[in-house]
Amino acid sequence: MPPRTLRTGLHPVHAILLSFPVALFPAGLASDIAYLNSAEIQWSNLSQWAITGALIFGAIIAIWAAIDALRSRDRSLHRGPMLYFVLVAAMWVLGLINAFKHSQDAWSSVGTTGLLLSILCTALALAAAWIAHADAGRTTVAAGEPA
Repeated sequence: MPPRTLRTGLHPVHAILLSFPVALFPAGLASDIAYLNSAEIQWSNLSQWAITGALIFGAIIAIWAAIDALRSRDRSLHRGPMLYFVLVAAMWVLGLINAFKHSQDAWSSVGTTGLLLSILCTALALAAAWIAHADAGRTTVAAGEPA
């Protein structure tokens, strides 16, 4: 009987869902920068929508990542899913705080705090994607199985 292998990396649907925060948080950051340079309120509105969209998909991703981290049986393989979950959870919590910050009026919605939160959310989304896809496609022999 051939050894059982575990495919590391994300489920394809999970990877598709992850692409939304990876695209929407940087879009929110770009629109924050545009708002700070132009004071055109539509840039702030666009940022609110981008952050909200990232949070909607981010919630699904965080739940999925938590389940994957808890289901990881082999301790040597557990570090990757747990790190990924921590990054996604931090991205989502900071994104929620950012959404509340962006719900304020005009300049106070972005300012230094809103911009900093957007930068952190973008960095966490990109780091989570990097961790998630770093070992995509690799297979490893399951614990307790002969090589």
